[in-house]
Amino acid sequence: MGLKRYAAKRDLGERAIIDALEAAGCTVQQLSIKGVPDLLVGCNHWETGLRTNYLMEVKGDKGKLTKDELEWIEAWRGQVHIVRSVEQALKIIGRT
Repeated sequence: MGLKRYAAKRDLGERAIIDALEAAGCTVQQLSIKGVPDLLVGCNHWETGLRTNYLMEVKGDKGKLTKDELEWIEAWRGQVHIVRSVEQALKIIGRT
């Protein structure tokens, strides 16, 4: 899990997903490290008072995880969500 940075190639739907998450009250940080999920999302769940972080890998409808992504996800001890639409992203954070 090195920290080698690279010029990230962004999936087409990523901007719409970021905009929707921010409109839902979350903060979103794009990550640009090879194999690491695309987005770190922080949400304050007002109803429970909990602050929760989510890792999201954005893929197009038919996009597949790369070898580096699969290896990183396998080594990570927390959750990583594969997101293909705004609706999926909002469902993950409980804002549907």
